[in-house]
Amino acid sequence: MPSGFPSSTPANCASCGAPLPRGARACPRCHALVHAQRLDALSAEARKREASGDVAGARALWGEALALLPPDSTQAQWIRGHLAALPRPADDKSKWLKRLGPLGPIVLVIFKGKGLVFALFKLKFLFSLFAFVGVYWALYGWKFGIGFAVSILIHEMGHYIDIKRRGLPAEMPVFLPGLGAYVKWQALGVTQAQRAQIALAGPLAGWLAAAVCTGLYLQTHYLLWAALARAGAALNVLNLIPIWVLDGAQAANALGRTARVVLLCSAVGLWWIGGEGLFLLVAAGVLWRLFTLMRRSSNDRPDEEGWDTLLYYVAVMAALALTLHMIPGHGLGNRW
Repeated sequence: MPSGFPSSTPANCASCGAPLPRGARACPRCHALVHAQRLDALSAEARKREASGDVAGARALWGEALALLPPDSTQAQWIRGHLAALPRPADDKSKWLKRLGPLGPIVLVIFKGKGLVFALFKLKFLFSLFAFVGVYWALYGWKFGIGFAVSILIHEMGHYIDIKRRGLPAEMPVFLPGLGAYVKWQALGVTQAQRAQIALAGPLAGWLAAAVCTGLYLQTHYLLWAALARAGAALNVLNLIPIWVLDGAQAANALGRTARVVLLCSAVGLWWIGGEGLFLLVAAGVLWRLFTLMRRSSNDRPDEEGWDTLLYYVAVMAALALTLHMIPGHGLGNRW
């Protein structure tokens, strides 16, 4: 991998096309990172070095990435914190191990036992997952509780996998019993379009889970699968409402005015065809985001129109609408 600071800065911003001053690290107009692609590559390679035990090599790559970022940016702050958390060189380690006296060998075993350390980090994920299952188990029985939790987990893993495949740092999902779940991650130089794709990856994975449940219901006629399919599909439609912290909000950030109008018409059209009132909630959210876009003082203006994001958004909505149409809501009840 080539190293060192780039010899020159691109003439124009790749996101908005604005001219860039010499040595710029972020676009003065849209604030996109100038070296976003290189930062992605450096981050991915540094993670590989860490996984293979080459801490020194990982440190060098993180340092190179740090030189490409504005010093006060969130990404730079994260890298500085991550560098501080990485193990020190062997000489430094031996010094503080000696200071620990008889506890030194125990601490060394813990640091070398990567599986144990990773397991400790996963405890938060597992504990929150079990608590989430417990809530729905108590409300609807163990079958639905476990199935619904797995459906939410698949949704969140859609985000997680999309983030990790871009070489970005992310933690395993954390569940909020009775509310939902989230994936904590660090955006190292991602564009609005990339954020939108990561946001929509969750509802896409959620639809796949609902589609599998639909197929099982059509084969077995077991109402549990129908209930899981409909609950999962409905929850993912609600997540596409472009407001607050929902996935639809991040996706709508990448849509311009015309694209939002098309999205509004698509949501209304899906309601008209299938009769699912949930899509009117999506339409209402899009209408609000059109209003926020048209205000003169609005910060809700994307770098571009976002047609790729619009196509992704509408495709996921249409797939969820089809699943809801195949599993009518009436007559399900709690009969599994």
